[in-house]
Amino acid sequence: MSEIRFDDRVAIVTGAGGGLGKTYALEFAKRGAKVVVNDLGGAMDGTGASASMADQVVKEIEEAGGTAVSNHDSVATPEGGEAIVQTAIDNFGKVDIVINNAGILRDKTFAKLTPQELEIVIDVHLKGAFFVSQPAFRNMKDNGYGRFVFTASAAGIFGNFGQTNYGAAKMGLVGLSNVLAVEGAKYDIKSNVIAPIAKTRLTENLLGPLADSLAPDCVTPLVTYLASEANPHTHEIYSVGGGRFARIFVGACPGWMAPGGAGSVVSAEDVQANLDQIRDTEGYTIPNSIGDEMGMIAKSFKGEA
Repeated sequence: MSEIRFDDRVAIVTGAGGGLGKTYALEFAKRGAKVVVNDLGGAMDGTGASASMADQVVKEIEEAGGTAVSNHDSVATPEGGEAIVQTAIDNFGKVDIVINNAGILRDKTFAKLTPQELEIVIDVHLKGAFFVSQPAFRNMKDNGYGRFVFTASAAGIFGNFGQTNYGAAKMGLVGLSNVLAVEGAKYDIKSNVIAPIAKTRLTENLLGPLADSLAPDCVTPLVTYLASEANPHTHEIYSVGGGRFARIFVGACPGWMAPGGAGSVVSAEDVQANLDQIRDTEGYTIPNSIGDEMGMIAKSFKGEA
């Protein structure tokens, strides 16, 4: 098995001043990539800014013989996203890889959550990933190659107390990645999602005794693979942390078809009576697009499902 390399590839890593993002930036550079190390340098709640975090990572990369430049723009505005991508183009001529890793926390129970605490988390996680990915996608499309990795969370995929804003933003990234996977397919642009569990400044107070087994370096190998030419997979979600790697997926069950066939209207009582079959997961499929689901519905109409 050949070594995974990133020679002549250009990678953008957002939130790369520390934690998971820093490990990705160092690994890509070690394997030959030219890296844009983006970090606003703010606190974990999104306040403040400092150039020192990104600059320090660039210094580490250069001292190890790698190539990198720092960028201190916020992902949370269209102008910031454009500037991050333009940094890659101005310095290295293109964008091949985007790791959407930047994030903040404003945890609060749903009943107490303020609109401002919702907006800032959506701005950084979901809009931020959109604002960086859109100009990068255009460049990748022109070049006929690209790799995206979006950082979701089990808080969004499965739910977690006190994280409605964070969970909503993180699950939104799954939808964003899925559409990029569909739209990017013919240009060899692949897009995948990770739901990492790792000890970082955002999570170290939440993980309890597990924290010492959840070093950020345990997540890096999966991100490295997904961002590489060696990866043929797209439109997927992975749970990763502490040395465990596992696929997560959204599946569609065969379900129950009303006896009257296509267009039949049934009662709520009919739904209740057939709920076991509606909920039965045996024989599920994993649609790769809305078109796949429509195909399943069409088969049901014909009695083929």
